[in-house]
Amino acid sequence: MRINKLLSNYGYCSRKETNELIDSGRITIKGLPATPGQWVEETDLILLDYEPIKRKASIYLILNKPMGITCTADESVENNIIEFLNYPEYIFPVGRLDKESQGLIILTNDGELANKILESDNGHEKEYVVTLSKPYDEKFLENMARGVEIGDKKTKPSTLKKISEDTFSIILTQGLNKQIRKMSRAFGYNVVRLERIRIMNIKLEGLIYGKWREITEDELKELRSLCNKT
Repeated sequence: MRINKLLSNYGYCSRKETNELIDSGRITIKGLPATPGQWVEETDLILLDYEPIKRKASIYLILNKPMGITCTADESVENNIIEFLNYPEYIFPVGRLDKESQGLIILTNDGELANKILESDNGHEKEYVVTLSKPYDEKFLENMARGVEIGDKKTKPSTLKKISEDTFSIILTQGLNKQIRKMSRAFGYNVVRLERIRIMNIKLEGLIYGKWREITEDELKELRSLCNKT
């Protein structure tokens, strides 16, 4: 794999940050200065600041993301999730949750598991609670569930359940940009509140708004099992 991916998988830094380390001469591979995008083997002697790199302990967190926080590891972006969390080790968000939305986001330094969670072909479930600007009818739920033309794509079938006259839950198995907002708008409805409450087996319940916690061993074991089934 490329050196950038290796350092990311090992929990050191992002692929972009790896290039910065290389440019400053801090990484050597088999005794020679590394080059951006260089292919390496895990058995190669790779030094960072003259010390051999080793896989760091994996970190798995969930955050109840507030509205206004941007899901990016780019710390130059105002109100980014890394600055908000202020965690002492390198982590990154798994996927995204719109700035205007709130709820569950997973953060980790495990690039391999993150990729398995995000693989769109795997059909991993994500559940949301959505409040609209006005009451809807049963036809709206039926139309949303069948799939909706948004732009040049049609969304996959989804599962919806009525909560109140203007609020419903929806389970998606794909993650198009602002998908729920665009789906609702296609039928003349605007989303005023959107909260993600579940990613696969990981649930938001009990986690206070704006707070984070570690994923438990049992949760992680089940999450890995679900990822490996696909």
